[in-house]
Amino acid sequence: MDFLRPSTLEEALAAKSERPDAVPIMGGTDVMVELNFDKRRPPALIDLTRIAELCEWRREGDAVRLGAGVPYTRIIDELHPHAPALAQASRSVASPQIRNRGTVGGNLGGASPAGESHPPLLATDAVIELASVRGVRRVPAREFYLGLRKTARQDDELITAVLLPRPAGPQQFSKIGTRNAMVIAVANFSLALDAEKRAVGTGLGSVAPTPIRAEEAEEFLAAEFDWDGGAPLAEPVVRRFGELVASVARPIDDQRGTAEYRKHTVGVMARRALDWSVTEYRNGLRGDARCA
Repeated sequence: MDFLRPSTLEEALAAKSERPDAVPIMGGTDVMVELNFDKRRPPALIDLTRIAELCEWRREGDAVRLGAGVPYTRIIDELHPHAPALAQASRSVASPQIRNRGTVGGNLGGASPAGESHPPLLATDAVIELASVRGVRRVPAREFYLGLRKTARQDDELITAVLLPRPAGPQQFSKIGTRNAMVIAVANFSLALDAEKRAVGTGLGSVAPTPIRAEEAEEFLAAEFDWDGGAPLAEPVVRRFGELVASVARPIDDQRGTAEYRKHTVGVMARRALDWSVTEYRNGLRGDARCA
């Protein structure tokens, strides 16, 4: 196995162009596990740890451009005001040691349907930046996941950044696992309310071959929500929202949980996230809490 260590992004893109079968590595929290258990044996690794721009974040217009190599710990510490749901999801990742190394770029590259970062990226309509020697292109998260561990990234491309839209309302993330830490999710759910567009975003993880949205649930809630006053929703509305979220799940039985349990629990998480969001939204209108 060859080990390539580019010093610049240009060198990394050239290496990926010349060796499209090479696997990028930065935090290594997924790649090294696969190597250690002999589940993967790529012909080459491309070490991206020396590329400074991948480890930075900055404002870009109304959005935040998050470098693909920024670890979860920094997202938790520095980006909660800019990406609340993603920061919440980052807190749920494994252990402190893994959070110090793991990255959203790695989560996207592996594209596991159980990855914590995927539901918030879907719910907030984030955009994935892909680069190659051919140029840079940006793909909405809602168009990025194509199949089981299959994404819109081409073989010669690297994931360089994620564009996170400015929050315009409450954002929530929930995760269910067999214990509180060091666990792969049985199910994940994220909810984002956009008061400016009067729109709702959802993201579901570990309940289908890919991370997915519940579009009918989004449309239903956007029509029922009191965007002007943030009034509590009637119980039938909350229950129906949970049902619509659960209805899109296409889970399987595995060692972590049954398909039936996954479908049930994602509906429960949706209802709870909605309750939390309504309270936060109402408090924000009163000036008691920051809504956006």
